[in-house]
Amino acid sequence: MKQPRAWQRMLSGRRLDLLDPTPMDIEIADIAHGLAFVARWNGQTQGDFAYSVAEHSLLVETLFARIDPAAPSKWRLAALLHDAPEYVIGDMISPVKAAVGPGYGALDDRLTAAIHIRFGLPATIPAPIKKRVKAADKLSAWMEATRIAGFSPAEADKFFGKPDPALIAGLEILLRPPVAVRAAYVARHAALLAAC
Repeated sequence: MKQPRAWQRMLSGRRLDLLDPTPMDIEIADIAHGLAFVARWNGQTQGDFAYSVAEHSLLVETLFARIDPAAPSKWRLAALLHDAPEYVIGDMISPVKAAVGPGYGALDDRLTAAIHIRFGLPATIPAPIKKRVKAADKLSAWMEATRIAGFSPAEADKFFGKPDPALIAGLEILLRPPVAVRAAYVARHAALLAAC
């Protein structure tokens, strides 16, 4: 029996095997393009543009730097790339991920490892760093939930934890066209990679 196709052609011309990804087939332009078009919250947000995973990733990197100001650039890069696999597998809200089961997590892990290696990071991020990235991710989710996804602060506190006001002070949720957020993501990636 013929195996089903497991690769996707990227705009860069690469063929990314989703079941066995290699670092050689990872390009930042493909990641930024895909993430700029993937909507968080299943697109159920206020505003004239979807809140993209690329925009979310930029915010998470900023929040990570506030949580751990002394973190080396490589861990800030890891924070920026924390949802990078979603450029090909999409963003699923937590209840859907739970319903899909462990297969989604395994696919995400393989893609994450290839992406990390491509950009000079360890395949698996150390647990203390991963914990701080997750804390930044939860802060971002709280901000998104209360500012553009219709959650009350009390409801967001229940799901994402009550935020430290100092960590989110002065930060906004940006809603930009995909071309603008794609460019911002690529520029931030380049700056962090150069600093590593």
